[in-house]
Amino acid sequence: MKLRQNVTHFAAQKALEMPGIGDLVHEKLVDIHVSVFGDWADPEYREERIPHLEAFFDASTEMYLTALQDGFDEATAREMTHIVATFDFYNHGWAEMMEYPPEEVDAHYERHRDFFEAHGITVADPLGEFGPKGGLPEVTDTPERLAEGDFPHAEGGFADDVYVEDGEGETKRGSQAIPDDVDVDRAPGANER
Repeated sequence: MKLRQNVTHFAAQKALEMPGIGDLVHEKLVDIHVSVFGDWADPEYREERIPHLEAFFDASTEMYLTALQDGFDEATAREMTHIVATFDFYNHGWAEMMEYPPEEVDAHYERHRDFFEAHGITVADPLGEFGPKGGLPEVTDTPERLAEGDFPHAEGGFADDVYVEDGEGETKRGSQAIPDDVDVDRAPGANER
């Protein structure tokens, strides 16, 4: 999968593990993801999807932190959260929100099978053990969207590894190295304390 990566991502990574500030950054990351993917949603269903997206991204941010603690680099841990989000969108038929095409679903799962299996994650259950008690809020499925084949935000051809676009717009395979002087104040939400 192809992701952007800059100092903000490394600041968020560092801040999430800090007492106090970690909760603020977690909350802000959820808000950012709900805003972005909510904007991608079909306007007819957008408001209905917001509670589902909030619960999903709250859980996937915990998954991201667990992946980091398990030793995955920043880009790979973050990629896994985007992969499972697309599993969820795929399951609901939300083609307009998917980040990679449906034919790459299995390939993305296979690349992270060990982590996914260790945490009960499957394509059908994208959050596994990270899922909220009682499940995610119910939403309307639009399976006909998958059949229509319109995936405006899906970028194919990156199913074999994580690819990172840096600040200069260059795409390279694998995560960038963590900068030596990461300032946690650059993390989203860090200055809201």
